[in-house]
Amino acid sequence: MSLSRRGLLAAGGAVGALAATAAGTGAATAAPAPGKGHRRVRTGFDRLAADGYALLKGERIGVVTNPTGITSDVRHIVDVMHPDERVDLVAVFGPEHGFRGTAQAGGSEGRYDDPATGLPVYDTYLKSGQPLADVFTASGVDTVVFDIQDAGARFYTYIWTLYDCMEAAALAGKRFVVLDRPNPVTGRAALGPVLDPAFGTFVGRREIAQAHGMTVTELALLFNARFLAERPVDLRIVKMSGWKRSDFFDTTGLPWVPPSPNMPTPDTALVYSGTCLFEGTNLSEGRGTTRPFELLGAEGIDHRWAAAANALDLPGVAFREAYFAPTFSKFQGKTVGGVQLHVQDREVFDPVRTGIALLVTAKRTWSGFEWRADNWIDKLTGNTRVRTMIDAGADTDEVVGAWAQDLAAFRAVRKRYLQYR
Repeated sequence: MSLSRRGLLAAGGAVGALAATAAGTGAATAAPAPGKGHRRVRTGFDRLAADGYALLKGERIGVVTNPTGITSDVRHIVDVMHPDERVDLVAVFGPEHGFRGTAQAGGSEGRYDDPATGLPVYDTYLKSGQPLADVFTASGVDTVVFDIQDAGARFYTYIWTLYDCMEAAALAGKRFVVLDRPNPVTGRAALGPVLDPAFGTFVGRREIAQAHGMTVTELALLFNARFLAERPVDLRIVKMSGWKRSDFFDTTGLPWVPPSPNMPTPDTALVYSGTCLFEGTNLSEGRGTTRPFELLGAEGIDHRWAAAANALDLPGVAFREAYFAPTFSKFQGKTVGGVQLHVQDREVFDPVRTGIALLVTAKRTWSGFEWRADNWIDKLTGNTRVRTMIDAGADTDEVVGAWAQDLAAFRAVRKRYLQYR
């Protein structure tokens, strides 16, 4: 996993640009949120705006964003920049779920003119390579700006929108600017299996851990140096101020906007990198409930699953026997049995180990357990080992131990691109 000389040069250029950008914003230590004692984190956009958008001066700008691209006073950055004479904003690019966030999972908003600003909105969803580069060229932009809140999991598609847009911007000869936001579940550690590139899809393009423990600017630096090294993009990043790697989202003082319809709260993000694995099974992952990814179940499951999961005494989490009726997605309108996760100590909670433990115990306690026929679980975990080991009767520790070597190698690489303490 060594870097090429060209990759090192690309990484060095990006870091140098970061230093210049960070110095230009002149940000100081953030003030605590009123009445809560929280540090006030300033996002990359907040710092860009405070510097008078100097980084964008003289450029025609297009923004890749969604409803999470907001200021600390909950205005959308597009609505803020559009009337500002210091920014020549000419286009918006919408990811999965769309720029204004009206589409469900697996959908987007298509090409339209934004009613609020009149700006053309281009659809990036499921576009990559030269077709996406052609979209950037047709839009007439000089610089593409990325500002989207991530959820911290490899299979959350916005980081691959970032990757695809970086690659396409390089092909189109466009400059690329990434504005940072917090990893909502902290940036303390990388967890879970590392993707085998043979299983690359839009829920995991390249070799990173299932819970990567990075922010979007850190990922951009890694992508540019390691995966786009043959043709790196002209990359600039704008860091946050006031954020530490140990911060959960509710300590930042920032407002939470659901980054997708089934990511309603930071609590959802806390469990998502583990329980999203149930998308690869015939169980409901809680879509169509008020607690997606915290409620899991299927017809025929009873109290035995919660009892088996609790018997493992997993750190920081307990499981409640639960019954629910999803309003859409799997088991729509039917009452199903299962569990609800209750994270009791997030400092020690391991979402990926927990997700594996729940798969193991579900298969052992419910005779109806099945993987999705398309083996979607292999795309989510990035390999066949999780599925085949569980099918062979492996326990949680055996499955988790199988990725230890790959994870250690990724953690060593990851360290080179971390920008916060």
